[in-house]
Amino acid sequence: MSPAVSAADYNWRLGVVAGPVWQSRNDVQIPGDTGTRFSLVDLAGSGPFPYVRVELVYQLAEKHALRFLLAPFEYTETGQLDSDVSFAGQSFSAGQATEATYQFNSYRVTYRYRFFRNDSWQWHVGGTLKVRDAEIKLTQGSVTANDTDTGVVPLLNLYGEYNLGSAWSLIFDLDGLASPQGRAIDLGLLARYDVSEAWYLAGGYRTLEGGADNDSVYSFAWFNYAVLSAGYRF
Repeated sequence: MSPAVSAADYNWRLGVVAGPVWQSRNDVQIPGDTGTRFSLVDLAGSGPFPYVRVELVYQLAEKHALRFLLAPFEYTETGQLDSDVSFAGQSFSAGQATEATYQFNSYRVTYRYRFFRNDSWQWHVGGTLKVRDAEIKLTQGSVTANDTDTGVVPLLNLYGEYNLGSAWSLIFDLDGLASPQGRAIDLGLLARYDVSEAWYLAGGYRTLEGGADNDSVYSFAWFNYAVLSAGYRF
């Protein structure tokens, strides 16, 4: 059988990822200095929730590539608060049906430079600009409050492939950066099988963790993804 196809052996790659995601942490306090801290995991449950991601990679030159990523995510669940909560200027009572909506859409463009390649390994390093489109909303009877957050976040990117031979490879994919005000870590560990030179299938695990802590908002979440992926090279 042929060895795995390298990321530098094609001009375009289009991949679609889908599967279930679980939240193991999702703590919110809005405003960050006067609101009540509560857990969306306790209110909405840990999941699983469905998700989808679409990735397009363009090989600019032998060592240079651009990646475009669309990663929308949203759920709406109903539960009960464990205690009274002040959120975004409104008060919500414990023990009553409360609808929670959590949205975190991520749109990214990444530049990668391949700095190492041999028969087994290749490594790429670069930078990502992430556009964050987020919203948290609570509804209890006629009372509704929401907080939106849209902004651009710079991240570092590290991408690696290990060729196992026989059309199999291992993938390491990281977007991340940390500062005193917050952090964002998006790490994927995947196994890929090349069905042909054009088509591939992949599966594995991805974790997304991060948030911000300031006077306007305290929000930290940790999501765990089961990854099922199919892609086409051209």
